[in-house]
Amino acid sequence: MDPFDAGWLSLLPPIIAITLALITKEVISSLFLGILSGTVIYCLGMGTGDMIIKPVEIAFTTMVNKVDFNIIIFCTLLGALVFTISRAGGTRAYGNWATKRIKSKRVAMLSTGGLGAFIFIDDYFNCLTVGTVMRPVTDRYKISRAKLAYIIDATAAPICIIAPISSWAAAVGSNLKATGAFESDFAAFVATIPYNFYALFSLIMVVMVCLADFDFGPMRKAELRAQQGELGNVDAEQAEMGASAKGHLMDMLVPIGSLIVFAVLALLYSGGYWGSDPAYHTLAAAFGNCSASKALVWASFGALTVAFFMFVPRGLMSLKSFMDCAGEGMKAMMPANTILVLAWAISGVCRDLLQTPLFVKTLVADGGISGGLLPAIIFVVAGFLSFSTGTAWGTFGILIPIVVPVAQAVDPNLVLICLSATLAGSVFGDHCSPISDTTILSSAGAGCAHLEHVSTQMLYACVVAASSAVGYMVSGLMHGSLLPGFASGLVFMVVTMLVLRRRNTQKDGAQA
Repeated sequence: MDPFDAGWLSLLPPIIAITLALITKEVISSLFLGILSGTVIYCLGMGTGDMIIKPVEIAFTTMVNKVDFNIIIFCTLLGALVFTISRAGGTRAYGNWATKRIKSKRVAMLSTGGLGAFIFIDDYFNCLTVGTVMRPVTDRYKISRAKLAYIIDATAAPICIIAPISSWAAAVGSNLKATGAFESDFAAFVATIPYNFYALFSLIMVVMVCLADFDFGPMRKAELRAQQGELGNVDAEQAEMGASAKGHLMDMLVPIGSLIVFAVLALLYSGGYWGSDPAYHTLAAAFGNCSASKALVWASFGALTVAFFMFVPRGLMSLKSFMDCAGEGMKAMMPANTILVLAWAISGVCRDLLQTPLFVKTLVADGGISGGLLPAIIFVVAGFLSFSTGTAWGTFGILIPIVVPVAQAVDPNLVLICLSATLAGSVFGDHCSPISDTTILSSAGAGCAHLEHVSTQMLYACVVAASSAVGYMVSGLMHGSLLPGFASGLVFMVVTMLVLRRRNTQKDGAQA
């Protein structure tokens, strides 16, 4: 299908989808109506006579073309793995073990954030694995599923975008290589890490939230409900019903550990680490050349196989029970998979059919932007585009070829910080967008209602984004200086968090 330059109309589909989702509290129908609105705009622009059948046909064609079946299979197999581990008694045994060693709510949250930071290879893998491992522990300490989802989401993409060996580093590197502006795309990526204010501030924010009482807005309400025993979704507890009493700690740790080991080995294998080309016989080169989605499918299948040989021969589960539980786990992932498919489709409608990137490119290139304000403006534009399309990879893939030559023309000293602002803004939009795949998977991994996760983490993400914008503005005005920008952004964030906490304290005092 030929693209149509829809101009500002290209922004309507995500706006419609997000608005309807917030009003109706129902995300699947809202996404589908957003997709249909985009295909109607496309048909009107292309002069298609049929305005009833054709938009529907194009909607489903785009949906099929944009589905990443590897990710769907990975999520489905991971759902099967989680359910079988729980029914075998592994989750319950792990929860009992961890509760004896994790002595407080604060340590439980810090452990969750630490695990999220440790799993830096891929954000999809991070979202679902951390939720699976830590949910029994956070439930014991009455930490809301909304807060668990926030900690997962805030340590998934942010840690991946500053990890030199990750699927995100590979994606960024490929886009940097295409510009031809850097001798080493890997070195250029590493150089952006200190300037990636949003990712760094997000990780600092997680530590602040875990260490002190920084609950405000919808998150505070979710935490108060959790203290009364209302943790959030209860779907994840279905697997605990009828769980084997003979389950052991190893029934949780070995399958999940094998998932991590298999994922690393599969990433290296797909990247050619053991292949015939010596150019990929290093860790950095292999990770940069890997196919993360395929590797995760192989890893999840391998982990499920390990679980089978651990549970069935020992009599924890019969063959029929194992397969029934695997099927139930697969069905439990159906809502998340459906949202993923629809999110990919609406992103495809905007990018491929309505030319949203072209509209944004025109705004950036022809805006007559002042050099000192360029990094902050790029951060805002990247965040807006990523939020609207639900994809960080697509956003920095669009903007990097635009930003690098613009920054070189305005002030060569700003190239690095402008590149970092592009990556940071892409992560910000992806972090809080209701149609982002990582947001969806964080909800699924935590067992939290998707729209509750979106609403509870939005204020935290916006505080970090505002602080990052302040940092980029200061650094830009000082010709790319790192320390003043980082310090000013960090101070702004800490002060804002203290003010918000003080307001909560005053409100509690007034209500008392």
